Amino acid sequence: MAARSKARKRAVDVLYEADVRGSDPLELLRERVALADPPIPDHAVRLVEGVAEHAARIDELIDRHARGWSLDRLPDVDRAILRMAVFELLWVDDVPDAVVIDEAVELARSLSTDDSPAYVNGVLGGVLDAEVPTS
Repeated sequence: MAARSKARKRAVDVLYEADVRGSDPLELLRERVALADPPIPDHAVRLVEGVAEHAARIDELIDRHARGWSLDRLPDVDRAILRMAVFELLWVDDVPDAVVIDEAVELARSLSTDDSPAYVNGVLGGVLDAEVPTS
């Protein structure tokens, strides 16, 4: 698994755990960085911090494009994957959009339900079409 793929998985782990525990993702991130077991890659830190900074806008976009589901009704892991990927799509310029979506779909395939990869792809496609200007 590539370094950034591992970082995305670690970011999803932190976001998922914080969501399920009802805790602050930044506090949980600090705990995980301090433990360093396993180490938290810099890109994972960047992703978790970015999701925390832009949480309200990210959740608004997911809610708008999550057809048939409210944000609270999404599977917890799907919510974590979508939050991370929306942040990366909109605020991280050094990763191509197609890579962000492919990586999120792969995470959904390995971590969530059979329906999740297509659903994650659809939500992210909607966000991308609505929010990212084409050149």
